[in-house]
Amino acid sequence: MKELSLHILDIVENSINAGATEVEIQIVEDNKQNLMTITIVDNGKGMDEKMLEKVLDPFFTTRTTRKVGLGLPLFAQAAKMAGGDLKITSKIGLGTKVEATFIKNHIDLQPLGNMAETLVTLCALYPNVDFIYKHLVDDRSFVFDTKEIKERLKDVPINNPLVLGFIKDYVESNLKSILEV
Repeated sequence: MKELSLHILDIVENSINAGATEVEIQIVEDNKQNLMTITIVDNGKGMDEKMLEKVLDPFFTTRTTRKVGLGLPLFAQAAKMAGGDLKITSKIGLGTKVEATFIKNHIDLQPLGNMAETLVTLCALYPNVDFIYKHLVDDRSFVFDTKEIKERLKDVPINNPLVLGFIKDYVESNLKSILEV
């Protein structure tokens, strides 16, 4: 994968396949420390210690449709190539937390990609899952929470094309405001 947003999409889909009804995605960009941290936390079924030991093995998967599981190993590789690391913590019945760190000015840091399109894709495909997206850049921040959007929409589904267009524009404009110095 060429963009971190695609890794995020893949990890979130793992969360949903593990029964998550709420997924929080947080991106923290600390320019003073030259670090970016991407954290994905879900309330899915979680993993035991035995599975946690195997999830970074590209030849391990719980899927029956293929014999390899590349999502987490590729995300870990992207972090390590950019001078960072990947940590996974999980508890059965409580969910999983994936945290990747990256050196921001590392020559091998993949671009973040289009997080607005990633969020629109998630809302379109998984309207019954709640997503919380937090993006912090130094002292500026943006939070997007589908629970708030759904409350305002009342009977209009979040995956309505007009709503998805609004979400895309809303996320893009807010990210632009915190990313520009």
